[in-house]
Amino acid sequence: MSPVLKAIVRRGLQLHLPVNRLTKPVFAVLYRLHVLVRETWLWTQRVMWAEPLFRSQCERVGTRFEMEQLPYMVGRGCIRIGSGVRLSGKPSIAFSSKHGGAVLEIGDQTFIGHNCSIAVAKAVSIGRDCLIAGGVRIADFDGHPLDAEERRKGLPTPIEAVHPVSIGDDVWIGQGALVLKGVRIGNRSVIGARAVVTRDVPDDCVVAGNPARVVKSISYPLRNAS
Repeated sequence: MSPVLKAIVRRGLQLHLPVNRLTKPVFAVLYRLHVLVRETWLWTQRVMWAEPLFRSQCERVGTRFEMEQLPYMVGRGCIRIGSGVRLSGKPSIAFSSKHGGAVLEIGDQTFIGHNCSIAVAKAVSIGRDCLIAGGVRIADFDGHPLDAEERRKGLPTPIEAVHPVSIGDDVWIGQGALVLKGVRIGNRSVIGARAVVTRDVPDDCVVAGNPARVVKSISYPLRNAS
């Protein structure tokens, strides 16, 4: 391409409508109209389509439930959701279809962030008033057998390698953390961003790292005084 043609193309890519004292009020009104149309469309899609479809897959959904997009769901299992639960963005829920009887429970007032992934073969329980940040992954099984020959045969994770996950009340899990099978997270504990939780976490502590370790204890003078 000749230099002249490159310059013409470059100038063409830089073209824009002028935003000045005369046109700025017009574009400001158009922007507000754009936001109104977008939000109305998203609200209609959620209320008339995504939320009814998701509720049809749940055994129980409490009052004041809020969601934004239809979660990506694989397999069939039992979903029980408490009151005031909020699902942000588009989380994913995967049930192992090989074992049956998988149960996911989410307690009252808990927030599940965008792009969270929950994989359940037996049971994952999330307590009340929890904050689960975006990109968190929680799983009660490995996803595939550890034995290479079994993987080649397409066999599922053996049932003896499936261990439920239990997350207590008022737990805060930071962005991108990974909670592995068999873990119990105590009440009011905080899981640092990107932490890999491979063992139980006591109540009232902060853990971080890979594997996650206790880095701080949380004290509550008012509670201790009482």
